[in-house]
Amino acid sequence: MSDSIFDRAQTSARFLRQRLASEIDVAVVLGSGLGVFADTLTEPVIIPYEEIPDFARSTVEGHSGRLVAGKLPGSSINVAVMQGRFHYYEGYSLDEVTLPIRTFGAMGVKKLVLTNAAGGVNVEFKQGDLMLLTDHINLMMISPLRGKHDDRLGVRFPDMTEVYSREYRRIARECAAEIGIDLREGVYMSLQGPNYETPAEIRMMRILGADAVGMSTVPEAIVASQMGVKTLGISLITNAAAGIEDGPINHTDVMEMGRRVSGQFCELLTKVIARM
Repeated sequence: MSDSIFDRAQTSARFLRQRLASEIDVAVVLGSGLGVFADTLTEPVIIPYEEIPDFARSTVEGHSGRLVAGKLPGSSINVAVMQGRFHYYEGYSLDEVTLPIRTFGAMGVKKLVLTNAAGGVNVEFKQGDLMLLTDHINLMMISPLRGKHDDRLGVRFPDMTEVYSREYRRIARECAAEIGIDLREGVYMSLQGPNYETPAEIRMMRILGADAVGMSTVPEAIVASQMGVKTLGISLITNAAAGIEDGPINHTDVMEMGRRVSGQFCELLTKVIARM
């Protein structure tokens, strides 16, 4: 493995350039239960993560662990899709978690879509809602930029005023209205996991201004901001967070909700990417 995250990203990028016939226009990271979007691409090239230099392995159900590159249906837009991501709670460092985003940046990708499955903190949200990320709160309590700085990765102190592009959110709202989706908007809070949150923690999150909670996305978004990559974030609200409704929370239900809304999710994502 190379010494620096910059070198590792360059190595991974060179490998992918050799395997892919076209430059990538938009990169997408798919969360738990949302991997079906990758199957909609035409002329797909499928590369398991274990073949990509320095990429980690997805160990969570619902994360297939492969990169799928192809064309957006009905267009000439080239899309690279991570069918599953790496999580900090799996024991990976944040350098490993964010290496794919660094790799896309090294390949010249300037448009990114981050998706995730999240618990609804906002009591007005219901299962199956899609939420645009307007902002985030990082309660993972660690930054992927921590450590020795490398100017080749971006500035040391990147601005976080607009992590999630206002322009892309406008496009998403317009597309959702056209296909009749009641698209939510809100603040995503990220924790380390892998345990779900307690009811007391959820009450705290609501006081702090969170609308949804999960265990991913924020490190990737921070790194993208540092590299100047415009980002759209979409959460699938798979369950009410602890204490809002009776009953336990489990990953099986998260996966099932992803399957139930897959058609609607794919339709929205396809329309949005076509306009980005």
